Amino acid sequence: MAKAVRKVRAALTPEARENQLISLAVDLAEKQLIEGTASSQVISHFLKLGSMRAQVEKELLEKQRDLAAAKAESIKSEARMEELYLNAVNAMKRYSGQEGRPDGEN
Repeated sequence: MAKAVRKVRAALTPEARENQLISLAVDLAEKQLIEGTASSQVISHFLKLGSMRAQVEKELLEKQRDLAAAKAESIKSEARMEELYLNAVNAMKRYSGQEGRPDGEN
């Protein structure tokens, strides 16, 4: 019986290629586990993924990612607020007639 070969479209980016290879590896591991031909390393890998510790570590990594994203957003927001304050100060200077004077005196 001829073995069916699945055609996979060429990846457009290195990240997409990596994802394709990961998918193929997981498919192969699944097949080996079903057929009972998986190596002890493959079995251990998937047992570790299902462990409570792995779940906690995964959640921690997700929370760290979210925290980093929140910090980046906060920095952007602070920069925007600083720009708005600076614009407001400059508008007040123009309004009071102080703009253009190097010393800011009346």
